Amino acid sequence: MDDFIGLISVILIFSVPIVAIVTNFFKSREKIKLQILEKELELEKLKNENFLLETEKMRLELQKMELDGPKDEWVVK
Repeated sequence: MDDFIGLISVILIFSVPIVAIVTNFFKSREKIKLQILEKELELEKLKNENFLLETEKMRLELQKMELDGPKDEWVVK
């Protein structure tokens, strides 16, 4: 019986640091996931901004082409 109590107390003593290590691991993993999500969000914002700028640039180029008029006789509107 004393051996059983000793075994349980040893298991309990060593389980506390193991639980702390595992908890710390999961916490750091979640921090890394959060950082990845933040970077992906920033990337998507940049992609959207780039898309809007390119769209505006193409719109302005098209508007300029329409104002300049067709320079080629073969272009049909």
